[in-house]
This record gives sequence, structure tokens and C-alpha cells, in this order.
Amino acid sequence: MEVKKCLSTPVEIRKSSDDPDVCLYYLPYMKYYICVVVKHLNGDGYIITSYLTDKIKEGETIWKR
Repeated sequence: MEVKKCLSTPVEIRKSSDDPDVCLYYLPYMKYYICVVVKHLNGDGYIITSYLTDKIKEGETIWKR
């Protein structure tokens, strides 16, 4: 449920510094952030992983609320 919410209403989306086709979606959750890592290819996307983190990782910001 929280992963879906993170993808639909993120506070920030960053492009991965390792792979230009990967974006990291962030949403505050308690004292952490939920991070959902998504790979975008040919107009489609799929979730690679999701995890809790204490800070937003480095990378180019492509969208911010």
C-alpha cells in the first residue's frame, strides 16, 4: 500500500547516478523515507526494489513537490 502511494504522490523523484533509466521515488514515512526504485524502458516501467532510508540519496532531481 505504501509503495503504491509513494509512486502516485512522491515528494521527490531523482534519477539514479548509476543508471539513467532508473528513477528513485521518495515519500516520507514516520521518521524515514520510503524509496521505490523504478526502471523505465520503452515507455514502460517496473519496480526493482523498495526500502526505508533515513535520507534522500544523491542523484539528479527530476521532480520535486
